[in-house]
Amino acid sequence: MRARFSTVMSDLLATDDRATLVLADIGPLDLAAGTPAADRVVNVGIREQAMIGVAAGLSLAGLRPFVHTYAPFLVERPFEQIKLDLSHQDLGAVLVSIGASYDAAAEGRTHQCPGDIALLSTLPGWRLHTPGHPDEVETLVRAAASSDDRQYIRLSTRKNLRAFPTDGRVHLVHEGTGTLVLAIGPLLDAALEAAAGEGYAVAYTATPVPLDRGGLRELSAGFDRVVVVEPFLEGTTAATVGAALRGSGVLIEHVGVGVGEQRRYGTPADHARLQGLDAPGIRRRLDRLS
Repeated sequence: MRARFSTVMSDLLATDDRATLVLADIGPLDLAAGTPAADRVVNVGIREQAMIGVAAGLSLAGLRPFVHTYAPFLVERPFEQIKLDLSHQDLGAVLVSIGASYDAAAEGRTHQCPGDIALLSTLPGWRLHTPGHPDEVETLVRAAASSDDRQYIRLSTRKNLRAFPTDGRVHLVHEGTGTLVLAIGPLLDAALEAAAGEGYAVAYTATPVPLDRGGLRELSAGFDRVVVVEPFLEGTTAATVGAALRGSGVLIEHVGVGVGEQRRYGTPADHARLQGLDAPGIRRRLDRLS
C-alpha cells in the first residue's frame, strides 16, 4: 500500500498543480527531486506538530496537502494541531499514515496506534478510510486529491487478495444466515476464512467513518447478530453501528484490537495472533459469540 501511495503521489505532483506532500523525515523525501514539483514536497524534519501547521498554511494558500508519516506521529502526537489548525479552521488536508495498529511491532509501542480512528472520530467533518488493497489506496488517494475536505487514509502492510469499491458503502461479500460479519479494511480475508461454512454472512467497507448506516441496516435485516471485525481499537465503531441498528433487535458485537498492551516485539502476524485478529482467533470469537 505504501509503495502504491508513493507511485500515485509522484503522478499527482507531476500532473496536479495543487498537490503537495508534507513529510517529517519519514517517507519519500526525494519524490519530486529534479522536477518542477520539487518545491511542493516539504520536509519539516522531526516536527510533527509543525507538519500539521504547514499543511494548514498550504491549504489556506489554495493547495491540496497530503501529510504522511507513521500513525502515532501523524495522529496522536499532533492531535491538538489537527483539531485547531485543520478542523477548527475548516481547512482541507489528507493525512496518510503507515504502521496501522501494530504493523511496526518490531519498533515497539512508540510505533503502534490502534486508537487513531477512535481519536479522529471525535472531530467533525472527517472521512476516515482503512483500505484493504493497494488498488483501493490508489482510488482513495486520487479521489482525495480532487476534493477539498479532510480525509485520513490508513495504510497497512496487511492486505486482502482482491479490491472492492471505495464508495463508502457497505458491500455484501459472502452470503449466509444467522450472523452478519462486517469486516473493515485489511481484515476482510481473515474474516472470510474465519466465517467459512454455514451460519455467517460477510460484508465489507473501507470507510468506517462516516459509516454507511443505511446500507448496514438494510443488509442486517433478517440476521440475529452483527459482529464488526475492525483492525483498530475494539469498539471504535460501536456508537455509529448502534445508531444504525437501533430498534432493529439485532445483537451487536465487536472484535478488534484490545485496550491492554501486548508488551512484545515480533512481527505484525505475531500481534494479530496475540490480539485474536488472525483467522483462527476471529473464528474463536465468532463461535463464543454465537
